[in-house]
Amino acid sequence: MYRQIFEILREQIMAGTLGPGDSLPPEIELERIHGVSRITARRALNELAEHGLVVRSRGRGTFVAPRQAQPTLLASVEGLLENNLAMGLATEVRLLDFRYVPADAEIAEVLALPRRSPVQRSVRIRELDGMPFSHLTTHVPESIGRSYDRDELSSMPLLKLLERDGVVVGRADQCISAINASRPIARLLLVDPGAALLRVERTVFGVDDRPVQHIVALYRPDVYRYRMALKRVKGPAENLWAAA
Repeated sequence: MYRQIFEILREQIMAGTLGPGDSLPPEIELERIHGVSRITARRALNELAEHGLVVRSRGRGTFVAPRQAQPTLLASVEGLLENNLAMGLATEVRLLDFRYVPADAEIAEVLALPRRSPVQRSVRIRELDGMPFSHLTTHVPESIGRSYDRDELSSMPLLKLLERDGVVVGRADQCISAINASRPIARLLLVDPGAALLRVERTVFGVDDRPVQHIVALYRPDVYRYRMALKRVKGPAENLWAAA
């Protein structure tokens, strides 16, 4: 129940219905409106405070926090793997899920494995200065995943772990698109349900051209952006744009 109250108030804040400096209903009022205990109401308000959305003041109440400029991460497509490794070293990660599962048809095809082969699946949230900005779902062949554990994945970038254990990365195929945030993803990234997210799907290959990692990353576009440098080159029939 506290999570439901948290979601209702969070959405009002994100939508601007409750603006910076506005007061939130006190615990006793939330208790009456939602038919919950005082402890549940207090927990909802404390959760909002932990996410930096409100400020609580003893004797005065709970108020919507001032909007602050969000930190921004900028990556270039040209330095794809190096930039993602640097990003992993500069940000913090929360590991939400870490287990071995049978590969479904899509993952088996991408990783060039027989269907239902064991693969390691992990789900992580990356944060910059305490602000969640990406949701990462990664699949790795079991033979590679067994070389590290969940504690190491919580503290080190996956590319760093792969290289540590002898995987030499050769190339990556990547597709960038957009997607609307589902309610569970929106809750984790602190955005409105349906908000636009940058979707990056990437398959990483070793120098032997064997797939070693597949990742689907969902980014908040207000915190994370891609940049590509282009140059004008002469084509067979007309001038074209190409990566600089």
